[in-house]
Amino acid sequence: MTRSLKNRVAVVTGAGSGIGRAIALRLAEDTARVAIWDINTAGAEETAKLIRDAGGTALALTVDCSDKAAIHAAAEQVRKEWGPIAILVNNAGIAPFTPFLETEDDLFDKVIRINLRGPWLVTKEVLPDMVADSWGRVINITSSSVQSGSPQQAHYVAAKGGLMGLTKSLALEFAATGVTVNMVPPGFIDTPMLRAAPIDAEAFAQTLPMKRIGKPGDIAAAVAYLASEEASYITGQTISTNGGRYMGSH
Repeated sequence: MTRSLKNRVAVVTGAGSGIGRAIALRLAEDTARVAIWDINTAGAEETAKLIRDAGGTALALTVDCSDKAAIHAAAEQVRKEWGPIAILVNNAGIAPFTPFLETEDDLFDKVIRINLRGPWLVTKEVLPDMVADSWGRVINITSSSVQSGSPQQAHYVAAKGGLMGLTKSLALEFAATGVTVNMVPPGFIDTPMLRAAPIDAEAFAQTLPMKRIGKPGDIAAAVAYLASEEASYITGQTISTNGGRYMGSH
């Protein structure tokens, strides 16, 4: 595979740690100029430093990726620095565990706002750049829990399921413009979010066909392919990256 994104401008949300950081590092390695958007300023700056130390180009911005005004301001700053945005990875999200009957409505609203409304707003902000250039990549990080369900995560799965539907609808609507819209649903990946979850990840790993937890780089590799020139005829698709946890077609 030609590992060059020709200095295209990429935005990765939630790139201050975990999967988002790995994606940002990989896209930078593939020569994209990467804007790291995260509500965690220190994390975003650390990711940017890692990219620069490796010889890449990065810009760290403190952004609440569910706030429309903040999203617009950040996008304008990226455009001012580098020009139109060509690649968007909607990765920012939260994944609480709460029994359904004990889930406060306010928490449901928060999960929807961050995990679904946020990607809606960010995509709406940057898609015009891609359409104008007749080239673009939108890659949504969903979740294997959408494919299999997850107890005590009804709010999270509902939001990620909505993001899956959004992916397919946008893929159809923009297919003729040169913009592709795809999704990567991670399985169990070794991240700070997983380590903080109230589950025995190592025990769960033994139930997977591959008998191990995935690495952030596994998700980054799938995203890098979807962002590449070689993936220009792929849209509305799901690249399930989960160690065999789910093998369905959606």
